[in-house]
Amino acid sequence: MAVIAIDLGGTKSSAALVSPSGTILIRQKMEITRKSGALVSEILQKQILKLIEMAHKSDQQVSAIGVSVPGIYYSQTGHVWAPNIPGWKDYPLQQELQDIVPEIPVEIDSDRAAYILGETWLGAARGCLNAIFIAIGTGIGAGIMVDGKILRGHGDIAGATGWMALTPQFRTEYMRFGCFEYHASGDGLARVARDLVNETPDYYGLLRNPIPEHISSYDVFEAFTASDKLAQQVISQAIKFWGMATANYISLFNPEMIVFGGGVFGPAIQFIPLIIEEARQWAQPIAFNQAQIVKSKIGSDAGLFGAAKIALNVTQ
Repeated sequence: MAVIAIDLGGTKSSAALVSPSGTILIRQKMEITRKSGALVSEILQKQILKLIEMAHKSDQQVSAIGVSVPGIYYSQTGHVWAPNIPGWKDYPLQQELQDIVPEIPVEIDSDRAAYILGETWLGAARGCLNAIFIAIGTGIGAGIMVDGKILRGHGDIAGATGWMALTPQFRTEYMRFGCFEYHASGDGLARVARDLVNETPDYYGLLRNPIPEHISSYDVFEAFTASDKLAQQVISQAIKFWGMATANYISLFNPEMIVFGGGVFGPAIQFIPLIIEEARQWAQPIAFNQAQIVKSKIGSDAGLFGAAKIALNVTQ
């Protein structure tokens, strides 16, 4: 007995056949870059059918399918919204996937829900009933578990924490990204660096790119490692945002653990001690002392293991 797990990202779809204990039996990836709407759905359908075929060849029966999507899953309709996939504003993904395998239940959830499910199942937060996974990559989202249940909100949008307000001065740019994401996501680090380069005509450091729009978060981390002062300014500001956000999570939800993951953490793992000290200044002190702040133990597989857990929950 096994389940199929699919972790859909902005550029690729990772899929796996996973045992009930969390062992990945078969793994595959397919690119979805520059694909939209029904084409992405067709890729997922092909992955599902291929994994079912491979499972049968190894005498495995697929009991359920779990899918993690990079956006919002509307539990009442089975539709999804994914900002990085054109045509997925209110897309009937669950019905399309269920139609190809009517005998196997298909369950979908947001990537942030999958992250915290994966981390509490097999990762750093294993066994926790109150935990938060802060996913910082291209954007920012949070998977929030309260008393063993995923916090979803009235419209399944809880955890869209990129819109957390962390400065007193509103900027129109926040309407697109949200304040937290604008400053402290992967794209945000690059965006802040570009702004500072453009505002500092006498800067001739490592981030003085002939085309400032080409500066990436990778460039920021590389420049930081080389002691570039502008990169240090960008990272210092991000640490304050990460710490303030962490403090707000702690004060609001009183979690046992906060787990940092996503592509930025990664290279930003080195800053967790500084994030902890920043959070200490802002958080409710008793709740702060009850919370652990750690890095993910399962890294880029958090979404995949979370999707497997989504499927396994159907069979339990």
